[in-house]
Order: sequence, then structure tokens, then C-alpha cells
Amino acid sequence: RIDNRVLWQEYSEGKQTYSQLALKYGVSIKTIQRRLDKVVVAQQFYKPKESIVLMDTTYFGRDFGVMVFKDTEGHHLYWKFVKYETTSEYVAGVEHLESQGIKIKGIVCDGRKGLFNALQGYPVQMCQYHQVAIVTRYITRKPKVQASKELKEIVHLLPHTDKESFWGALDGWHSRWKEYINTRAINPETGKSRYVHKRLRSAYKSLERNKQYLFTWYDNIELGLPNTNNQLEGTFTALKNKLRNHNGLSRKRKEKFINGFLKALTLGIVNK
Repeated sequence: RIDNRVLWQEYSEGKQTYSQLALKYGVSIKTIQRRLDKVVVAQQFYKPKESIVLMDTTYFGRDFGVMVFKDTEGHHLYWKFVKYETTSEYVAGVEHLESQGIKIKGIVCDGRKGLFNALQGYPVQMCQYHQVAIVTRYITRKPKVQASKELKEIVHLLPHTDKESFWGALDGWHSRWKEYINTRAINPETGKSRYVHKRLRSAYKSLERNKQYLFTWYDNIELGLPNTNNQLEGTFTALKNKLRNHNGLSRKRKEKFINGFLKALTLGIVNK
């Protein structure tokens, strides 16, 4: 006799596919699917008295993502399925945590436009790896010009150094290459001037723009803020590895699987 709860554990916490479970229990794949569909998986969140909140979103399709709020101890405070990653959705998530009586000591997030202003009531640390990724998108992984090569070396120090050392190195770079990145030329077709090295200039400007939030962890050392969202990235990687064993799930079944996975992680029972 098949116990649906045990079946769900084998399916979601282990790596058993529909086919493997059907073979194990001597039934059809449709029977396995039908029994798994009967299992109710409710969301279950951790509710500490206070928390540093890590938040980010990962996608499983063009308009299907899960936004996750996690603490630095590995507990999932809240998650919700979203069509798009927006500032308003993040703010709604933070407001939900507060409505549960959780005191938010600080927040670690990416550099989404408008998000810092929306969260200005909290100490906010921009994930330094997100900043590295922003610069890399502008100058590429293998830049060819010397100025870009030097900026790449400096920005890759960001997650591994202190505030004074990083800004000292970047200021030195800017002194050497200021005229270069500000060089303008006239477009003969439009008669308008433009920056010749626009992408490199944009890479530098992104660092200037986010300067206030890149070393919040350093300026508020007593809070214990992490400087990256690495814990969440680890969760997303583990989740996607699990889902890779179950290709072809409908959106409804995928949401149920994600709920089960994140719930199990929160309870500390999932097998990565």
C-alpha cells in the first residue's frame, strides 16, 4: 500500500522521478502523479523576533519567478511567486515580514532601480556580486582595452577587500582614465556628440551610483550584515538542480514542488 506522504518525501526531498517511483511501487506513472497531486503542501515560514533579510528572485520561465526572503541563519522568512521582479513586490514582502512582528535589522539586495530609495528606512547592503555582474555586463568577461582590463581587476576585489582599499584603487583608476572615458565625438549623421567609450563609462558610473550601498556592512559592522546574497544563490542553485530531475512539470506542479523544497529547507530536512 502506497502512503502518499512518504511518496511525496521520496519525490521532493530525494531524487526520485515519476518513472522511478512507478517502477518501485509497480504502478503507472499516472497513478504516481495522481497520488502526488492529492498531497497538500502548505507554505511554512520562519518567524524570528528580529532578522537581517536577504532577498532576491530567481526565474523558471519568462514570466514565472519566485521571490525569496531569507535570514542569515538559513531560514526562509517568506517567499512568493511573481510574474516580474519589481520594487513594489519587494516592498510588499518587507511589509509582510513586519506585519508578522519581525524586526528588520538590515537588508541585503541587488541594485534594482528605485529599490534603495524604497528601503531607505533600513540599513541596506547591495550584494557586491551583483555589482560585479553589472560591471561585467558592460565591459565583458574578456575586455580588450587596457582601461577595461584594469577596471575588471579592481571590481573583482570588491567582495574581498575593505572600503578604503577598494575606493582608493578605483579613485586611482579614475585619475588615470578620466579623460579617456569622458572622450566625446560628433556623430556625422546626427550632428550630436556622444561618449566614445560609453559602456566603460557606464560601468564606472554604476559604481559611483551605488557607492552609498556597497559597504553598508563595513560602516555598520555591529549589525553583522553579509556583503553578498550568496546564501540565496546557493538556495536557488539547489532548487534548480532538484527541478532538473523533474523536467516537464506544469506550472501548478512546479509551484507545489518549490513550496515543498523551500519548506523542507526551512525545517532542515531536505537532502541537497
